[in-house]
Amino acid sequence: MTRYSALTRLLPPFLRRWVLDFEARIDAAVLAFAAALPDDARVLDAGAGEARHASYFRRQRYTAVDLAVGDAQWDYSRLDAVADLAALPFPTGCFDACVNIVTLEHVPEPARALCEMARVLGQGGRLLLVVPHEWEVHQAPHDYFRFTSYGVEHLLKNAGFTEISIEPAGGFFRLLARRLLNSLQFFPPLLFPIALLLAAPPALVLPLLDFLDRRRIFTLGYICTARKRC
Repeated sequence: MTRYSALTRLLPPFLRRWVLDFEARIDAAVLAFAAALPDDARVLDAGAGEARHASYFRRQRYTAVDLAVGDAQWDYSRLDAVADLAALPFPTGCFDACVNIVTLEHVPEPARALCEMARVLGQGGRLLLVVPHEWEVHQAPHDYFRFTSYGVEHLLKNAGFTEISIEPAGGFFRLLARRLLNSLQFFPPLLFPIALLLAAPPALVLPLLDFLDRRRIFTLGYICTARKRC
C-alpha cells in the first residue's frame, strides 16, 4: 500500500468521499443500479476482482467472474468463476443485468468482451460500465487501454447496446486535485510532510472550481449505462 493510499484510509468518511470522488461516484452508481433491479434478478459482475460490490446485490442473484490475474495481493476466493471476459462460460441470455467496473482497460479485446456481456444478457438486460479516461498505469502488465466517451459509445453500439448514457466523473479541477495527491507517492519519507503541506490544501479546494469545466473533457473516467437491444 502506498503512503497516499494509507493516508486516505485515515480520513473521516466525508473527507474520504471528497478526496476519492471517482470512487464515491462509482459506489453511488452501483448502489442506484442495484436498487433499480427487481428482487431475484440475475446479475453478472464481469471483472469482479475481490467481489467488493457483492453486498450491493443482496436482493438479487449475484455471480462474480474474473480472470484473477490483476493484483497479486487480492483475494479472489469469492469468485464464482475464473474466466476470460472475452469468452464467458455462461449460456446466452442467462442474466438480467451486468456490471463492469473499471475492468475493461485490463482486457486485451474490449470490444469482444462487451459483445460477450451483451450475449449473456437477456433482451432489454441492463449494463453498468465504468471506464477510466485519465489514469495511471496499474495492475501491470495487464493494463491496455483508456477510453474517451466517443470510444465507449462506439464499442457499446457495436456490441448491441442501446439507451446509452455516458457521464464524466468530474472535470479538470477534480482531475488536478487527484493528481496533486497522487504526487505524494514520489517524495521520500524525509520530504513527505513538506509535500503533504504543499499538496493537500489546494487538492482540497480545487474541486470547488470544477463547475468551471462545463465540457468535462478532462476527467478521470466515465460512468455509463445501457440496455441490450431488444
